[in-house]
Amino acid sequence: LQARHAQWTALVAEGELVAARTCLEEGMALYDREKHSSHTYAYGGHDPGVCCKAFSGLALWALGYPDQALTASRDALALARELSHPFSVAQAQFYAAMVHQLRREAPAAREHAHETIALTHDQGFAFFLSLGEVVHGWALAELDQADQGMTEIRKGLGAMKAMGTRFLLPHGLALLAEVSHGAGLPDEGLAAVAEGLEEVRRSGQSFSESELHRLKGELHVLRLEPDEAEACFHEAIAVARRQSARSFELRAAMSLARLWQRQHQGRARRLLEAAYGWFSEGLDTTDLREARARLADLS
Repeated sequence: LQARHAQWTALVAEGELVAARTCLEEGMALYDREKHSSHTYAYGGHDPGVCCKAFSGLALWALGYPDQALTASRDALALARELSHPFSVAQAQFYAAMVHQLRREAPAAREHAHETIALTHDQGFAFFLSLGEVVHGWALAELDQADQGMTEIRKGLGAMKAMGTRFLLPHGLALLAEVSHGAGLPDEGLAAVAEGLEEVRRSGQSFSESELHRLKGELHVLRLEPDEAEACFHEAIAVARRQSARSFELRAAMSLARLWQRQHQGRARRLLEAAYGWFSEGLDTTDLREARARLADLS
């Protein structure tokens, strides 16, 4: 169990999503709540079952199963609360916030991130406190508080760097780039993307690599640089396909289809149809609703 516990964390962070899913399923099959309760204190300071369910949420969302991801996230939080282990609760709360952020559900992401911040501040859990601030900042920006949101994201990222942790740093930088794009600040966004891609190269944390390339393209669109944007969108799609990351592929296909809409409408429709048509769940999530609307525009 602990061998897989170590492995699934690395595999998800590295974007090895198919292997991660297998590892997570094997870990959950091995986990016994009564038998492994002592592992909470012997290995890593948190319950392996909670961790397994929480990381399953990330992997399942990226693989294209947003509803299963939400179920896994809720199961992680329910187990953590039953165990009444504060650090496991903090872990489950944060990854619940991250799953809602990935599903683009800002109110729910804000709620779980707020709970993460409150708990981790009281308990002195600096790692999840900083990550909670990053996701909370993204949610605030999505809810029309861009300045406050960007300030909070920068605070969280600064705390991560100060304590020497780099885990999920590329994802945090992707959120900073996204908020910068929404605020009409392409230069700040491109700086965040450059730092994020360098961190991917340095650490191997590729979970958000496709999204970083996609956001780089969107920022080039903002700067009226369509050729540069198109190259970034193609790279984002290529990375997502290598990882079998259907949710990231859909986003990148949406961005490219939007760019192509006027001059290459047929190509745009075929690209988006292929990406959208794969999904069998999560049809009410924001990404899939927007994809349907885009396909209607292209028909």
